[in-house]
Amino acid sequence: MDKLSKYDCKSAKSAATVNGGYQLSDFSKPDSAGLNVSHLSLAFGGLKALSDVTFSVAPGAITAVIGPNGAGKTSLFNCISGFYKPSEGKIEFGGEDITRLHPPARAKMGLARTFQNIALFRGMTVLDNIKLGRHAHMQTNVFDALWYFGRARREELELRSELERRVLDFLEMEYIRDHPVASLSYGLRKRVELARALAMQPRVLMLDEPVAGMNREETEDMARFILDAKEEWGVTILMVEHDMGLVMDISDHVVVLNFGQVIAAGKPAEIQNNPDVITAYLGSGDVGELSRRIACEKAA
Repeated sequence: MDKLSKYDCKSAKSAATVNGGYQLSDFSKPDSAGLNVSHLSLAFGGLKALSDVTFSVAPGAITAVIGPNGAGKTSLFNCISGFYKPSEGKIEFGGEDITRLHPPARAKMGLARTFQNIALFRGMTVLDNIKLGRHAHMQTNVFDALWYFGRARREELELRSELERRVLDFLEMEYIRDHPVASLSYGLRKRVELARALAMQPRVLMLDEPVAGMNREETEDMARFILDAKEEWGVTILMVEHDMGLVMDISDHVVVLNFGQVIAAGKPAEIQNNPDVITAYLGSGDVGELSRRIACEKAA
């Protein structure tokens, strides 16, 4: 069964429309952008978190980064998004060197991310949390915002309408738009965080363990939304994920880290049968065992 049919994606529909009947052109698709990481290294004192990491993320594809705990996946994400400064190497986004850019500058270029631990404002509503994702693109200055008239008011009303039409509807969250985040289930909070990242109109969306802690139904919903973001919004996706079943189902390309180094890269089927990957995960070269483990995760 292919990726789209398994998760019942909206993008599998024959009509070239999305929720509410809006044409795809109304979504103002960003240009797909690629990401290149070259010879990236990161050290904390005498501890090397990353060592000579090199890989590429193809425009319009879903690339997964996997590896055992402590392999360096989150450190890699933090380098790409600008929270950590690598000691060596280069990061290129859309053909531009962003290695020394601060996180806000990267965000404004179209690099968005979610976090392993949900980073939402619990006392604010769903819609207000999502609005924060548009901050980098807002034109209002501090004085306009302080008095909340003219341009500031118009811009917020336009933003609210856009988010309601595009993001809330797309992620099926219209019914909770005015609910405080603290009142939501864990799975819905993860969806709000995805919505906030999509509100940034990203060219590359980085997802840090998007289905961690979710049950099967929530995982399938999130997989569907990720695939739809790729197909309908034209977003390039880079994700870190431990759910091997999900990785094998929706990824176009997989990069495997172990002890801060890339030990394998390729299509999901190639990775599943790679002896180095199997040894990293299981401590043995039993090809069949990793396949059985993935099958069990899908059935769970």
